[in-house]
Amino acid sequence: MALLTPLFAFLYHLPQVYKWLLKPYYIASLFMSVAFLLVRKTPGICEHLSTQREDGNSCDFDWREVEILMFLSAIVMMKNRRAITIEQHLGNIILFSKVANVILFFRLDIRLGLLYLTLCIVFLMICKPPIYMGPEYIKYFSDKTIDDELEKDNRVTWIVEFFANWAPECQSFASVYADLSLKYNCEGLKFGKVDIGRYSEVAKKYRVSTSPLSKQLPSLVLFQGGKEIMRRPQVDKKGRAVSWTFTEENIIREFNLNELYQKSKKLGKAKGEKFERASESVFPPVPEEEEPEAETITAMDTESKKDK
Repeated sequence: MALLTPLFAFLYHLPQVYKWLLKPYYIASLFMSVAFLLVRKTPGICEHLSTQREDGNSCDFDWREVEILMFLSAIVMMKNRRAITIEQHLGNIILFSKVANVILFFRLDIRLGLLYLTLCIVFLMICKPPIYMGPEYIKYFSDKTIDDELEKDNRVTWIVEFFANWAPECQSFASVYADLSLKYNCEGLKFGKVDIGRYSEVAKKYRVSTSPLSKQLPSLVLFQGGKEIMRRPQVDKKGRAVSWTFTEENIIREFNLNELYQKSKKLGKAKGEKFERASESVFPPVPEEEEPEAETITAMDTESKKDK
């Protein structure tokens, strides 16, 4: 089952996978993930590599390399059991493939290991995963606008995501949060985001840790009347985040979005009716001209004929 779930998820999202793989970030990541495989199997290069195989074939994996790759596969399957998007599945495969490549290259030749590790560091510094650019109904806050917007109308409920662009979990969650905003955004229920990696003062005020070791990214907080009602993941008394999975089903259930959406829609209807009444008071309707009755028209025609 652990093998079938990611496989079915991959096949279901296969059309989208092609779009992602055509982006420079994923193309470069793919080549780096299979770098050791290419070196070990490329004719003209593999003949000059060392090997521990009994038959002396340096163009095939030895028993230790197979062991490392099998261990890598087990770790990827365990990590992907909690992955909620195809981006997370691909991210886990790419990450642990690079780790395995570092180990394999250092074991093969320390010079190749140092070269590959340097390439990984450079890639990490200059290449960032693609940012979600799809449709969404989300308002982006800054440190100067978030408080005013949350307190602007006490009748409006806000769900705000505190995120950081450098966090892989936030990048993977972007499409899920965008889908929720498209389904549940209305006059009385709105969705917002604030980059606490950029606005550190906001992170301190709303008690969201920006540490790379923290499990608080992303954090979803429900506000009503400018006051925090609930958040996920929860934070215990010691300031540690309680593990929580950011799936669409969990968010709908925990934040009770279906009921909240039905209540929030009433605010939009009330505002619409109020606007119509105000429009009628300012611009009274123009009375329609009454058409003359048929008998009156007949009498007028008769008199006109007599005059002739």
